[in-house]
Amino acid sequence: MRKNPVRSPQGSRRGRLLKHLAAPGALSLALAIAAFGPAFGAEDVTNQRQMGVKFSPLKQINKDNVGALQLAWEYHTGEVNHLTNVLDAFEDEPSLIDGSLVVCTTSRRLIALDPANGKQRWVYDPRQVSAGMRKCRGISAWSDNAAPADSTCKTRLFLGTVDYRLIAVDSKTGKPCPDFGDHGQVHMPKSKPEIFPGEVAAGSRPAVVNGVVVVGSTVADDQRFDAPSGRVLAFDARSGKPLWEFDPLPRTSSDPAAATWLNGSAGEEGAGNVWAEMAVDESLDLVYLPTSSPSVDFYGGLRPGANAYADSIVALKGSTGQVVWHFQFTHHNLWDYDTPSQPLLIDLPYNGKSVPALVQTLKTGMIFIFDRRTGEPLVPYVERPVPQQGAVPGEWLSPTQPFPVGLPILAVQGLTPDDAWGFTPIDRRLCKKRISELNYGPIYTPPSEKGTILMPAAAGGPNWGGGAYDPASHLLVVPSNRVPMVVTLVPREKIKLSKDQAIETGKPMIFPSAGTPYVTKIEPLLSSVGTPCTAPPWAVLSAVDLASGSLRWQVALGSIEKLAHLPFSWELGTPGAGGPLITAGGLVFIGYTLDDEFRAFDLRTGDTVWKTSLPAAGMATPVAYEANGEQYVVLTAGGHSMYGSTKGDSVVAYNLRQ
Repeated sequence: MRKNPVRSPQGSRRGRLLKHLAAPGALSLALAIAAFGPAFGAEDVTNQRQMGVKFSPLKQINKDNVGALQLAWEYHTGEVNHLTNVLDAFEDEPSLIDGSLVVCTTSRRLIALDPANGKQRWVYDPRQVSAGMRKCRGISAWSDNAAPADSTCKTRLFLGTVDYRLIAVDSKTGKPCPDFGDHGQVHMPKSKPEIFPGEVAAGSRPAVVNGVVVVGSTVADDQRFDAPSGRVLAFDARSGKPLWEFDPLPRTSSDPAAATWLNGSAGEEGAGNVWAEMAVDESLDLVYLPTSSPSVDFYGGLRPGANAYADSIVALKGSTGQVVWHFQFTHHNLWDYDTPSQPLLIDLPYNGKSVPALVQTLKTGMIFIFDRRTGEPLVPYVERPVPQQGAVPGEWLSPTQPFPVGLPILAVQGLTPDDAWGFTPIDRRLCKKRISELNYGPIYTPPSEKGTILMPAAAGGPNWGGGAYDPASHLLVVPSNRVPMVVTLVPREKIKLSKDQAIETGKPMIFPSAGTPYVTKIEPLLSSVGTPCTAPPWAVLSAVDLASGSLRWQVALGSIEKLAHLPFSWELGTPGAGGPLITAGGLVFIGYTLDDEFRAFDLRTGDTVWKTSLPAAGMATPVAYEANGEQYVVLTAGGHSMYGSTKGDSVVAYNLRQ
């Protein structure tokens, strides 16, 4: 690792939701814009999951025998949504708690299964108000050490809902905890009335730090400048009593972050929410918030300045909500480059010592590493000048952005006509012409009326699945999309909005961005036959040695055979979503792709050592656990509506013996 970190004159910011693009046709590749390891007892689940490392110490399944891995059982949730105007994705990472494997479905029902055979034990239905987003990225568990061993809700599960409730249920029975809130639930307050049901939702796994439940939110993207606040709320884990709240955006001039909002602009905007999963270090009483951009994503003329604490990592005291340290990854975000994934809390070799570190992967492909106690950078970074031309009138541009020094970049940053690619000379020529007609350049080229190419796209690069870390080899393994996107700011008077246009699969997505002079249009940059205008691979899996800072290996992730209706596998990579799992058996398990395959890679080399066909796209993160002396690897396989993937409702488990 490098010594003597370069200090930045700026450092602070914040969090938010997702978006998605898809395009049909021959070789159609959907683009979506848009969250892990072993599971044992309740405390192990809380500690391991909240550290974000996605590592399992189990090694019964290893490089030598993984070829014998077979389907052990399959469970169907009964929730397959075929509506075209509903965002639907089976992204849950199941949790093994008190002897049951708990699954959170797309409608956020909780289902407890026997981990050895997949048979149903109990079901809890939150009976939430119907809203436009159907997905769940997990639940959290907390054991009350002060309660008798046989008491109700000794271990309780916390679930956030689309209609913005926090629910606590008994891990053994699935029944609501009577002492928590109002008969097991807390109706969390919104900062203002919603313009549609589900504009504000509790999407990702709540964090639990020393008996305090911390809840982030999704705030619907690009609907209005004065969007609801993306504030983070904290509650007592026993009673549900509100304890504190933190707004990633300043609301008063006395807030230290207000100085980064010029011309008195702080206070009107919304979002800045924490839609990705938080990380927790209970020994430090710290909860780490990956924040997103202020409203709206692609136009910032009404919010000049760097906009702290947006697009940052913010470390808060779990007991009080007080800011301990913060760092901003994107100043004045105009590209939807949120902080998209749970930070990884690891012990990192540094200057001959083991340092408690925080690792953050970003949509930009950059990796930042900090001392998680203080926020001191463990990898140096510099503030580099970025493009200042081509923005719409009235826009404010940050003159610089932070770039880490000494670590590989896991995404292609920028695009020119010379980078155009196609399967035929005609495709390449048409792509080159299309690129030359748009606003193009290096990363952070601003959105424009002409249309600006984002490379990486707002979907990444790496996205919400984040990375997995092996403590023995110090390898960080990260999936990354590599399909460019075009964002166009259309003067409001030049376009007529239609209902649900923003979620029509296969068409440009149109967002109203009410309260600004522009309507936002986003679409993937594709050739005439539906393939990206950039050279493959269109998704990669990368392994970075965090001890040396070197790229150990990088391989294409996914085959285009199903997309292109080919009779053979062609590993050119496909866009996708989800995260990897590393096991002590020297393996990396990952779904992610649009080819409906589940793969295992050799951690040391990146070679594919096993794969199997899934009933639907596995756009989630695998888990590993042991039951009756056997190791299982489990993945939810239900697909994602905005990627145009195969849909389903399966939970699939694999082991070595039947």
